[in-house]
Amino acid sequence: MYAIVETGSKQYKVSKGDVFAAELLGTKKTKEVKLGNVLFVSDKKDIKVGAPYIKGASVVCDIIGEKQGPKVISFKYRRRHGSSRRKKGHRQGYSVLKVKEIVV
Repeated sequence: MYAIVETGSKQYKVSKGDVFAAELLGTKKTKEVKLGNVLFVSDKKDIKVGAPYIKGASVVCDIIGEKQGPKVISFKYRRRHGSSRRKKGHRQGYSVLKVKEIVV
């Protein structure tokens, strides 16, 4: 059985026991999170498609921890202007989740 779930305006294909990194959820005190935006659920026999989400379906995940993605550098430069340079860096924060169960 697998599901397609939406979190942080991105979609992930998950099944029971999968570990994936989603955008930072901001739930530091809890160890478990329930993702309610389920778009699609399939087992071996039948499928369910939401319009846009499946009513009553959710994916229960354990929060393993947090990590940061690779550093992305933005550099702006205008030639022949000695003081016109700008360098900024960014590292996106991610929550690492392990799928506990898929509830339909």
